[in-house]
Amino acid sequence: MDFGQAIAALKDGKKVARDGWNGKGMFLVLAGGYSVAKENLRPNSPINAEFLESRGLTEMVILPHIDMWTAQNTYLPGWLASQSDMLASDWHIVN
Repeated sequence: MDFGQAIAALKDGKKVARDGWNGKGMFLVLAGGYSVAKENLRPNSPINAEFLESRGLTEMVILPHIDMWTAQNTYLPGWLASQSDMLASDWHIVN
């Protein structure tokens, strides 16, 4: 499938990957689209309860974005597509 179809699959809650990726077990997910209450934020983080309160907020909104599970079994937030990724037609749904 092409990149547009891969994006549609992500929006449907599916995991997607490319056949052309070198790493084993890599895939993308659509993340975000939710809020975190200020009391559930990490206290030592730059974005913490005090930071939100200074802006008159009670929660942090996490906007939708694409993240990657990497070949090193780590989670990479904020994946960006290359031109090769966007023009590829070797995308597939990961089960």
